[in-house]
Amino acid sequence: MFKKLAPSILDADFSCLERELKTMEDGGADLIHLDIMDGHFVPKISFGPDIVRSIKSKTSLPLSIHLMVENPERQLEPFIEAGGDIITVHYETCKHLDRVIQTITERGVKCGLALNPATPLNLLEYVINKIDLLLIMTVNPGYGGQRFIPEMFSKITKAKEMINASPKLIELEVDGGVNLDNLPLVIKAGADIVVVGQTIFKSSNPLETIIKIKNIIQENSKIN
Repeated sequence: MFKKLAPSILDADFSCLERELKTMEDGGADLIHLDIMDGHFVPKISFGPDIVRSIKSKTSLPLSIHLMVENPERQLEPFIEAGGDIITVHYETCKHLDRVIQTITERGVKCGLALNPATPLNLLEYVINKIDLLLIMTVNPGYGGQRFIPEMFSKITKAKEMINASPKLIELEVDGGVNLDNLPLVIKAGADIVVVGQTIFKSSNPLETIIKIKNIIQENSKIN
């Protein structure tokens, strides 16, 4: 499966967002990761559908909407209408997960499911064949710049094994603490999509960093 880079714009310079979007496109990013935070499920608050709609109008890259919110079923329609191409909800916030998945897929967008670090993979047994993307959180969600939890390497590997056993084409995404040092191990563990934030946008040259990340992904994909 083609490996992808999804820069997280949570760490981008929003005063120059159009420039940041162009940098991502020029560097070869494959999609844009948008963390939607409500101040309840996670401590911070980020942005809403209007910002997503504005971003959609300024880029041709697909938008991956990561809903880190309570009661995500209330937020699905606004973010789909705003231009989300992938809508990812958290297992931990869905009282009626199957219904949420069905609602997303019936709207013609891809459905992702995220798991926090302590959430076990066996809970996916009855829904794994209904989703398009599985997101493994490798930090506890809510803050950028956290360190990758080492125990998550084995979880990524096991998640990939579960996906390979499914008849459905499912992408495995990894989000949290991914940097230039651990990126090769993340790819080798089985990630199809890597989310990278501060490593890109806090670097002295984000364009060069994106290109470097893409090269690392390509090199390590050859042996995975």
